[in-house]
Amino acid sequence: MTASARAPAAGDRASIGLLFATRALRMFAYGLTSVVLVLHLAAAGLSAARIGLLLTLTLLGDTAISLLLTTRADRFGRRRTLLAGAGLMVLAAAAFATSTSFTVLLLAATVGVLSPSGNEVGPFLAVEQAALSQQVPAARRTGVFAWYQLAGALATAAGSLAGGWLSGALQRRGLTPLHSYRGVALCYGLAGLALAALFLRLPPAVEVDRASPGAGTAPRLWLGLHRSRRVVTRLSALFALDAFAGGFVVQSYVAFWFHDRFGASPEVLGAIFFGANVLAGLSALSAAAIARRIGLVNTMVLTHLPSNVLLALVPAMPNLPLAVSMLFLRFSISQMDVPTRQSYTMAVVEPDERSAAAGVTGMVRTVGAALAPLAAGPLYAAAALAGLPFLLSGGLKVAYDLLLWRSFRALPPPEERAREG
Repeated sequence: MTASARAPAAGDRASIGLLFATRALRMFAYGLTSVVLVLHLAAAGLSAARIGLLLTLTLLGDTAISLLLTTRADRFGRRRTLLAGAGLMVLAAAAFATSTSFTVLLLAATVGVLSPSGNEVGPFLAVEQAALSQQVPAARRTGVFAWYQLAGALATAAGSLAGGWLSGALQRRGLTPLHSYRGVALCYGLAGLALAALFLRLPPAVEVDRASPGAGTAPRLWLGLHRSRRVVTRLSALFALDAFAGGFVVQSYVAFWFHDRFGASPEVLGAIFFGANVLAGLSALSAAAIARRIGLVNTMVLTHLPSNVLLALVPAMPNLPLAVSMLFLRFSISQMDVPTRQSYTMAVVEPDERSAAAGVTGMVRTVGAALAPLAAGPLYAAAALAGLPFLLSGGLKVAYDLLLWRSFRALPPPEERAREG
């Protein structure tokens, strides 16, 4: 069930390097658009209700596409799956750069790949995690995932800064806000094309190792899973709750809240989320060291709980500097659960189920996150209720942490059981 203890071969190192590069480029593109996405839709004339509906359907569409691709990736081919995702990014960008029609934007956002939160969407993360887990020993997996998370967080931060700066610079040159946001969408499409070029260079080492014991021999009973379907089902239910809670505070909505509450400009918003994502990425590096001492499940829970309390305090702050400070404190510890969660999922499933397991758990997270904006939109639009999404998110995330610890504290990953033995 665990990865072999061998050191990565030259071909493995080449594919690992490319996977880190594609992660960074993709997350830069997500950060680029997420800061201005709600502003873009508002400038296109969409009401708050329609914006909430579009964001929800965007995430649901990403979910359907991701589920279709990731549950077949280990058999269809991981490189082919990644190329399909890059093509869908380009499709979404083309529509947002050329149209203000709600129908066109809704269709493109639903079928294409677009990230309202600045977080991963589409089939990419599941396939890349499976490929990375296959090429590093179990003892190094969490550490590699932490650096992978850092690469993405820094890229998201840079993209957030660039998106705010670019739209602001275009407006200072005389473009309307809508046309400045369309310029950002064009850059998103170019990033999708560059991703496709990088995916074409991935070596065969990223594909399923058909020589591993039992690979491809067990029947697929449910969404590409066989022996691991029970544990994946339990994890999925909890991850859906966490993602639903997070859907109340996606980056696009929080940027809109800072703009509406404190008058923050696009450049200021870009700087805020640059700092937040840098802190989030750096916090992930501590996760591997903490997990070696107290275990993956304990690390997920004990680092996540205080961050949720800080999140609930953001709307209580009376001015922009204090609200940003509280947000930064929250991000400085909030992402330690990400590489540990990803590593834990890869550890407790069979090697030839990893793409499917990551895809299914990612799918339910996206569904959970997709349902929240529909309720959050009207709350953000009402000044008296604009702080409520932060409180709802923090409270629900605390419930998730407690349920996760109760359900999985007795199921450590194989490498932890080996240390204990």
